[in-house]
Amino acid sequence: MTLSRQRRRGTVAFAVLTSGLLLAGCASGGGSSSGPQTDPGAVGVIGDQTEGGTPVQGGTLSFAGYAPVASLDPTKTQATGSTGGTEMAAVYDLLVRYDSASDSYEPQLAKALTSSDDFKTWTLELRDGVTFSDGTPLDAKAVVASTNRFNERKGGGSQAFTAGVKSVEATNDSTVVYTMNQSWSEFPALLVYGHGMVVAPSSDQPDGTFKPIGAGAFTLESLTPGADVVMKARPDYFNGKPPLDTLKFVTISDEQPKVDALNAGGLDMAYLRDAAVVDEASANLPGYYETSSLSAVVSINQREGRPAADLRVRKAMQLAVDPVAIDQRARGGKGMPGTEIFQPWSKWHNDIAPVEMNTEEAKALVDAAKADGFSGNMTYFTAQTQAAQATALTIQAMLAPIGINVEIDYAASVTDIVKRLYIDKDFDIATGALSIQDTAPFQRLYGALNSTSTNNIGGVNDPKMDEIVASVQTATNDEAKLEALSNLQVEVNENVPFLALASGANFLAWTDSVHGAVPSLDAMVLLDKAWIE
Repeated sequence: MTLSRQRRRGTVAFAVLTSGLLLAGCASGGGSSSGPQTDPGAVGVIGDQTEGGTPVQGGTLSFAGYAPVASLDPTKTQATGSTGGTEMAAVYDLLVRYDSASDSYEPQLAKALTSSDDFKTWTLELRDGVTFSDGTPLDAKAVVASTNRFNERKGGGSQAFTAGVKSVEATNDSTVVYTMNQSWSEFPALLVYGHGMVVAPSSDQPDGTFKPIGAGAFTLESLTPGADVVMKARPDYFNGKPPLDTLKFVTISDEQPKVDALNAGGLDMAYLRDAAVVDEASANLPGYYETSSLSAVVSINQREGRPAADLRVRKAMQLAVDPVAIDQRARGGKGMPGTEIFQPWSKWHNDIAPVEMNTEEAKALVDAAKADGFSGNMTYFTAQTQAAQATALTIQAMLAPIGINVEIDYAASVTDIVKRLYIDKDFDIATGALSIQDTAPFQRLYGALNSTSTNNIGGVNDPKMDEIVASVQTATNDEAKLEALSNLQVEVNENVPFLALASGANFLAWTDSVHGAVPSLDAMVLLDKAWIE
């Protein structure tokens, strides 16, 4: 059964889950100012590649992700393409996957997913005979237990789930009913990501340790944090033994070496985000290309005691920072710069214009803030990649003429980034990303902007913004959602919770010898049918 954008027995389209991590913003956006290798806003498999004939049995597929994985527990590792989602999907599979060719959602472990006409009730039907790798059944009770575990341990998207879902019930062995607190047409997005990765009850061991046990096509053989993850195929996978014998997820710290390894035959698949690298790779290799809005932003900490708690300081930065100049200096003009939340390629593009640059007005605002005690000093926290450093230096140069002195603080590691931004909230301004897919914008907007969200790293506390984001959630058609997102642009213009810098692309590249990979959203990919010539 296909879940398409056209209402069918109450079923609708839905999309990406997780809130945008800074990790996704450490590299630059995608595209090309001289003409990207695909149309702006493209989502789908690109490149000329033959079918390959009959699948070859055996072999090892090597995959270089964006960030190393330290845990395969979905409550500890964000289920996104850049942060271990593909690795976890190999173990747990997904309840539902996105099919870009038909712009629809296909049941994976699930048999069907339908909604009531008002989108207040969603019913999940499971396939018969699906088992976890420990031999126990993946039934409705297991789905409910995994959902409760995920929410109790505050996995990615759990806040939106617990705020929006009244109850989750196993009405029989193969049926789970989700009852909403309000209309929520995008609710199934959660089942594409962390909530859709069903963890077996036996994963939580008696000694308190965690063992990744799922219903996916592979089982974990070894995990060396910061190095590699090795998995073996399951002969009893519900959809048949995978052609591949082994998956090996390796760590390569920069993006160009990944492409070099692909071209040299030392790697089979790689996750890419750097604009120039994506531009080159998408011209020469097949793969899955996906564009998102707000793939690069400046995160602004507006909590009390921080310089940007003063709206005048935020507006001054908004008036002084030029995304096009940043793109030229940091990405060689290869990105998709702009201050609009939704650029013209997006279906949510609207007629609300972003604020235009005005350095004279920006300086006047800074002077007024200084008269009331603003020191004029701010710290910019960022990664150590070449593009991130160039962005930071360019912003530093743009803010100096209006009277803001910026000190750049470079992160020591990915762990440092997560701790400083998401745990300690210890920054003034920082490199960031929301990475919003057109298919379902609510979840990441909620994570970044809702006043109660733990992923609201900027400390946005705006009742009007909460109301607008809620209206995105409850919109039951595109017209209502477009109106809500237009209102969002107005509020961002006025209160400046972040600075928009660019849209961008992810590219999941593979070699010509790889066949059968099935992408889902956020450049996560299912490998149960993958094989190598």
